Amino acid sequence: MVKALFTFALLIAFGQSALAAQPPAAKPLKAGEDYELVSPPQATGDPAKVEVIEFFGYGCPHCMHFEPHLNEWLKKKPANVVFIRQPVIFRAEWAPHAKGYFVAEALGIADKVHADFFDAIHTKKMALGSEDDLAKFFASHGVKEEDFRKASRSFAVDSKMRQAEGIAARYGVDGTPSVVVNGKYRVSADLAKNFENMIAITDGLIKQESAAKPGQ
Repeated sequence: MVKALFTFALLIAFGQSALAAQPPAAKPLKAGEDYELVSPPQATGDPAKVEVIEFFGYGCPHCMHFEPHLNEWLKKKPANVVFIRQPVIFRAEWAPHAKGYFVAEALGIADKVHADFFDAIHTKKMALGSEDDLAKFFASHGVKEEDFRKASRSFAVDSKMRQAEGIAARYGVDGTPSVVVNGKYRVSADLAKNFENMIAITDGLIKQESAAKPGQ
């Protein structure tokens, strides 16, 4: 009898310690506390996927500091997520930087030069404020000046520059870095308080949107 009571007590103690070791359940995400609603919601490219847009500017030091967190997330993002980088133009000096990104996209080297662009501006203190500055930057990454200038003056880059001038307002983005999930939810560093929370909130919204899509 004593042995049975002792065993029962051990089981209770083990159960209590196991419960104590469980991580707290994630609280439900709330508009106004964890994210803001995009009004009106914006259309996405593929309704079957969950679209995630990062709004950034190369002149923004916070965007550079967000990059390591974002890159880690990109390594394990869900297969149904379409990720888009979107430079914004909040001030005139950001326009050449946005063009630099779109030129890199057109040349197929955006991933290769993205981190270096931040480093050039914030660490090496390079201006990168004119087409000639950008031509030198791209030349240091093996791009011929002729190829750079052709891409820089292309219709595709010009169209993306025109779009970039007003896209932040459409999504209600007034600071960087910001993330918009599926055209509906805006996650900002100010609201999330830190970059880790930005990623966690983004993941939570992706799960929410994925669950709402048929077949997922």
